[in-house]
Amino acid sequence: MYLIQCIQCNQDLSIYDLYDRCPNCGGYFVYNEPFNFEPYSIDDDQPGIWRFRHTFGLPEDIVPVSLGEGNTPLVWDVINGRSVGFKLDYLTPTGSYKDRGTSVLISLLKWNKVGSAIEDSSGNAGASFAAYTARAGIMSRVFVPSSASGPKRYQIQAYGSKLVEVPGPRSNAAEAVKIEANQGTIYASHVHQPYVLPGYATAAYEILEQLGETPGSVLAPVGQGGLLLGMARGFEALLNAGLISDQPQLVGVQSRRCAPLWERQTTGAPVLDETGETETIAEGIRIRQPLRGDQVAQSVQKSGGFFVAVEEDSIIPGRNELARLGFYVEPTSAVIWSALLESLADLKNPIVVVLTGSGLKYLPAN
Repeated sequence: MYLIQCIQCNQDLSIYDLYDRCPNCGGYFVYNEPFNFEPYSIDDDQPGIWRFRHTFGLPEDIVPVSLGEGNTPLVWDVINGRSVGFKLDYLTPTGSYKDRGTSVLISLLKWNKVGSAIEDSSGNAGASFAAYTARAGIMSRVFVPSSASGPKRYQIQAYGSKLVEVPGPRSNAAEAVKIEANQGTIYASHVHQPYVLPGYATAAYEILEQLGETPGSVLAPVGQGGLLLGMARGFEALLNAGLISDQPQLVGVQSRRCAPLWERQTTGAPVLDETGETETIAEGIRIRQPLRGDQVAQSVQKSGGFFVAVEEDSIIPGRNELARLGFYVEPTSAVIWSALLESLADLKNPIVVVLTGSGLKYLPAN
């Protein structure tokens, strides 16, 4: 098991204590040692991402709560003369990459005999949480902003989870769920709970398997930045194991209407609090104050990567261009297209783009 500690006071987090924040100082918990990857410990008899369960740092007697997440295709095309691999993480059980982290987290909740839990989400994390809690037999409620797209709300309810709609921006749903969590309900947050990160790291392991060589650049949409941070930890584990020669250049993509990490990179601002939260069609990355923003920014900088912010009027055209390649994604994933074209000259080969959410989750306004 890995050492997990509060980022502020170094309080240890036990797997028996599912705190969403440090009970001593209110800080959040981080992994304070690298993930361990052993190629000969991969177990192909395990479902989905659980082939890599030795990297999760969990007790051996945990029974996976799995729907077969992971093992998504890497499909190649030529974009403006450059070969680009599209990692289709929208082809997961609930239609988003969130399933990688949710499977690990909910497995730990079930092992701890948790009977009910809550989550907040703009949609994808909530749908994933609802599906995996249903699979685990755990009662659940999901707090969503009232602006969350209809298909995502229907999906959450279809799994049997209770939907709690919160008026206003995404941040209001986060505040509402914290009030409930303060009453003692288990807050199985895909943001606060660190256990999702080893699940996200499996995308890095799969990319290496599918490429057969060290990726040069990896691009992904960034809201909270959990996927990019998890992959950074995964590539670090592969580097430590001697399986890659260098960490790939990580590129995080945000909507210009809510781009705190891009703004800090561009302006040098030391804090994220002053970033605006204007409405954007890329609802899944409308995050004004990413909890692990410092860690995400440091990982990107360490990799030699950068952040890109795309204009709102480029998102739907980007979705359409991806669809013409056969990739049907939601607007949150579609931000990647404009960013790819804009930064192509600065990217190292091989280039991998992670497509994170299914287009079936988005219902156009007209």
